[in-house]
Amino acid sequence: MPKRDALEYKALHFIVNTGSHGVLQSDLWRKLGASSREGSRIALKLENKGLIIREKELFGGRWTYRLYPKRRPASINSIVDCPCLMCPNDARCGAWGTISPYECERLTGWILSLTQGKANPSGES
Repeated sequence: MPKRDALEYKALHFIVNTGSHGVLQSDLWRKLGASSREGSRIALKLENKGLIIREKELFGGRWTYRLYPKRRPASINSIVDCPCLMCPNDARCGAWGTISPYECERLTGWILSLTQGKANPSGES
């Protein structure tokens, strides 16, 4: 049994690293050095556990599945431009303080720019 669990872990790790492009199920089991039967079982197990999504796809005249991760690892890129990271008032800022994130114009501008997809996420004009 440990061998199967190790293969599942390797498979999930590989699928997660493919990101939004996904990986063909047939490519996955080749990469793992597993048989097609074993690869199919691993993919089904991961899908049943809610860790991946399997989508049927016609590739090279044959039906196969493309495997996508349900969740991707967190990235620092999502907050790298947040004004709070380099704010000089960080030590004094708090929910009930005189300086509050609830009334911070820089933070509000950054959040609004994220929702609108603007190129300048710093909130400055």
